[in-house]
Amino acid sequence: MQAMAISPDRRYLAAAETVADQPVLTVYDLSSVPARRRRTLSAAELPESIAVSLAFSPDGRYLAAATAPPKGHLTYWLWEKQRLMAAVRLEAPGSSVCQVSFSPHDNAQVCFTGNGFFKLFKYSEGTLKQMNLEKGMPQNYLCHTWLSKEEVICGTDTGKLILFETGNLLWETRVEYRKPHRELEEDATTEYECCSVGSSVDNGSQQDSLPQISAIAAYSKGFACSPSPGIVVLFEKTRGKEFCEEIQEIWLPKDRFSSDTKKSGRQNIIHICFSPSEETMVVNTHKNQLYVFTMLTTDFMKDRIAYFKYLTFPLHSASITGLDICVWKSILATCSLDRSVRIWNYQTNTLELCKEYWEEAYTVSLHPTGLFCLVGFSDKLRFISLLYEDMHVFKELAVIKCRECSFSSRGHLFAAVNGNVIEIYSSITFENINNLKGHSGKIHSVKWSADDTKIISCDTHGAVYEWNLSTGERETDCVLKSCRYSSIDLSSDAEVIFAVGSDQTLKEISESSIQHEVPAFGVVYTAVAVSHSGHMVFVGTSLGTIRAMKYPLPLTMDFNEYQAHAGAVTKMSITNDDQFLLTASEDGSIFIWKVYEKGEIVKWQKEAEYAEEVLVLRSDIKEKSQAMLDLQIHVKELQTENCYQLSLKDMYYNEKIKELEDNFTQEISSLKTKYENLQTEKENQERQHQLQVSELMDKQAREMQKLESDSNQKLLMENEKYQELDEKSQKMQQEYEKQLHSLEESKSKAVKELTEYYEEKLNEKSVLLKEAEEDMRQQLLAQEEIEKQIYEDEDQEIMEIKIKYEQQLWEEKESNMELKGEIGVMNKRLNSLQKELKERNRCIEEMKLAQQKLQHFTKSLEDDILSLKKEIQERTDTIQEKEKHIYDLKKKNQELEKCKFVLDHRIAELKKLIEVHENDVNIMKKQIYEMEGELERFQKESTQLKLNITQLQQKLKATDNEMHRERQKKQNMEILIKRFKADLHNCAGFIQEPKKLRNGIRELYTKYMQESDLENMSLIKEINDLRQELKAALTQLHHLKSTLKLIKKREAIQDTAPSSEPLPSPAVLRLNAEKENEKIIEMQQLEIQYLRNQIQEKGQSPAVQPLLTRNLPKLNLEGSHETQQQ
Repeated sequence: MQAMAISPDRRYLAAAETVADQPVLTVYDLSSVPARRRRTLSAAELPESIAVSLAFSPDGRYLAAATAPPKGHLTYWLWEKQRLMAAVRLEAPGSSVCQVSFSPHDNAQVCFTGNGFFKLFKYSEGTLKQMNLEKGMPQNYLCHTWLSKEEVICGTDTGKLILFETGNLLWETRVEYRKPHRELEEDATTEYECCSVGSSVDNGSQQDSLPQISAIAAYSKGFACSPSPGIVVLFEKTRGKEFCEEIQEIWLPKDRFSSDTKKSGRQNIIHICFSPSEETMVVNTHKNQLYVFTMLTTDFMKDRIAYFKYLTFPLHSASITGLDICVWKSILATCSLDRSVRIWNYQTNTLELCKEYWEEAYTVSLHPTGLFCLVGFSDKLRFISLLYEDMHVFKELAVIKCRECSFSSRGHLFAAVNGNVIEIYSSITFENINNLKGHSGKIHSVKWSADDTKIISCDTHGAVYEWNLSTGERETDCVLKSCRYSSIDLSSDAEVIFAVGSDQTLKEISESSIQHEVPAFGVVYTAVAVSHSGHMVFVGTSLGTIRAMKYPLPLTMDFNEYQAHAGAVTKMSITNDDQFLLTASEDGSIFIWKVYEKGEIVKWQKEAEYAEEVLVLRSDIKEKSQAMLDLQIHVKELQTENCYQLSLKDMYYNEKIKELEDNFTQEISSLKTKYENLQTEKENQERQHQLQVSELMDKQAREMQKLESDSNQKLLMENEKYQELDEKSQKMQQEYEKQLHSLEESKSKAVKELTEYYEEKLNEKSVLLKEAEEDMRQQLLAQEEIEKQIYEDEDQEIMEIKIKYEQQLWEEKESNMELKGEIGVMNKRLNSLQKELKERNRCIEEMKLAQQKLQHFTKSLEDDILSLKKEIQERTDTIQEKEKHIYDLKKKNQELEKCKFVLDHRIAELKKLIEVHENDVNIMKKQIYEMEGELERFQKESTQLKLNITQLQQKLKATDNEMHRERQKKQNMEILIKRFKADLHNCAGFIQEPKKLRNGIRELYTKYMQESDLENMSLIKEINDLRQELKAALTQLHHLKSTLKLIKKREAIQDTAPSSEPLPSPAVLRLNAEKENEKIIEMQQLEIQYLRNQIQEKGQSPAVQPLLTRNLPKLNLEGSHETQQQ
């Protein structure tokens, strides 16, 4: 079975399975008990490959099935009428995971995804038509789900979530690989160890840490997906730019029974599903484990991280190699290749004990008491005690790769297979009593007789031996070399042996010969179990089915077959009361069957009474009692400590409140005085500002006159430079013209040569085209003839096939007639056997009556014994109660004495601690004062460094501005020269016409002289900008000086007045305000000096002609000189 799907109304189940080596789709009706087969779907025109994905339509009428690539098919069925409505073939590279699903609101819309394709189909007019066009790079889509009628979200193998709306890409995001938070903490603490690991390990970890969306499912608020092993992330729809946001992480829990707890939680999640009410979410992992997460509360999203729980309990994840039961308890033990040994209760259907080991477990056997078990590992055979919460290895025996072991019926002995030898040990002294040698092949099964006098064994070379334990010799044997025996079982009287093997038969062996052989009808029997009553025989097959047949064994198919496991049945066992049949398989599953005979549960003569005793280690009891005492003492200590700490906290907080109140009152008064001082300062600054403005205006006028004279000199210098550049440009022009002529000639030659070459090529290609057309015509004619021949051959083949199948039908009818005759003979034989059975039943009933009389007599005696025992128990109970009372009183006295001693010791320790703490406080205070002094020094150094940095930054800015201006000037000059050259070239054409030449020169003069005036204007603008910067700097300087004066006055007043405010703490020290302001003023003065130097440099550059005589705005700098002198 490769795929399953359930209808939305939970009534029908579809399964993709193989029947007689043919792929078939089967629909089961779940409303009937047991579920019955409703429809079987198959089509002759489809390829013989099993479907890997199934889906029901929203109304449950239609079924979609998809087969895996490379030759994938999508089929659309009306399953109730067994009609194939449409089929589409899809060829994709390689075999990969693919999924099919219906739109939740539309029966005709189907989505099909896989490696390299995402396709939306719509069913109409008997065909499936593709609705979308695939764009962009193909992705490996591992899973998808429908969020609405038009929206489908897909997960890829690179961790991408891609949302499509009507086949078009709407939204895309990448989900990162996640690690559990505990693992991240451990990785952070052990980072230094990772450096020494080789490159091969790094590559492996990188591959493991790639995100991969392995499963996805939608619910009403959004969707859930699994981006990395062991985690499901919940996403919720939003109304913002992002389509959805992550709200919660749900992790798989760590298995406490596992030997490697880290890996136990890192399982790949292969499927996610929500309940119809969306109250629970269930996930399935690659290790066959089921986990559940409850979503009942409305505010379950509050916790960012949550954890799954096991749906029932942890299951086996690999093939089960051993299974056994005991007499005293209703438990069974199993072991598996997943290295775990588990103890189950088949009455309560629960897991009682589980432990994972470092080696694979091959076989297990339970002691009749249910308190011990034998487990055969790859290295040793271990005798294990089954404790209350653990499995304790009591003894290890040097039996390597023990594939089979078994306790005797009474439990005093056990047999272990060591290679080809059966070793018999005492379960009390663990001495090797006997070794049974004689097998040449691997021993597959060992069984004890009820009285422990015989052992029966079978091997792979077709040998079944019966051993006598008292002599250690072989009593009987039955060898059939053509059969590899896999399992045997005994009748209750140990007279009949039932064996199964590779020859597809069930054999009944007695007196060293095969008495009966029952055929398996095309299946291999792998396990056998016989009921203790001797009426029933159960057989497990390689297909995972269980067959129940009556004894004596039937020769025909007179048995009931039950489909159970997905793999071959490895072990079978029936309980002592014949009520339960237990089966285990290669798929890791265990089935518990209730046995019915003629529609009623098999009833045992006596009701089974099971023991409830459990083994506990003495060390565990001592540890728990000691832990109880320690916890009680710890609770008392914590109570006293908490009371003491609460009182200390109350004292501390009361003192803090008082301090804060005092500080706030002082701050309010200081802020009021500051506000008044600031208002007076503001008025003084306004007056000073007006005076400074008038002074600056006078200075500006003087400086403007100086700048005009400087600019005229610069203009003369620029004119001389221009003439030199003009001469150079004329020479360059002549050289470029010569080069252009030579290039044009070479170009024309190359063009002619190319045209001739390509014309010759065209002629050749046209000839080849004509030849190809003629070949095509001939091939088409040949293809038509081949098609005709193919159709004729097909008709002949169909006729031959019809004749062949008619012959087969006639032969089968004849064989049926022969079988009917044989059935008549067998019925007669059955009637005679039934008569014999009735006579035996009469004898059994007479024996039962005699047995009942004896039972009544024994019951009366047992009642007398019970009454006497009750009297003895009552008297012993009264004695025990008195002794307990005395013991409790003694215990209380001891505890009180211990408490008194502990408290006295605690008081003395606390006094010592207080003295130590006081000394520490004094030392810390001294250290604080020293640190405060260092802090002052560091703050001074930092302020000096900051000032230096600001100076350097200002210088850098100035140089950058100069560079930018110079570059702009250069570019402007180059453009102007190019224009002038072009105009001069035009004028040179009028050399023979003197009037036009004169007019042209005049136009040149007027044009380029005006442009030079514009350049002068730009220079003037730059100078004005610099003056404005200077002006702003001077105002800032004046403002800072005035603040400095006010601060000095205030400090003088504070020195004279008595200090009422508390001194500031040394931890909050700053630099002196005077020094800080003085340094800022020095910095501003340096900046002003730099600006003045820059203005002088601009004035000295001879780029301005004496044509402009406009008045520039005046700048008065007298105020700045006065401030410097002050």
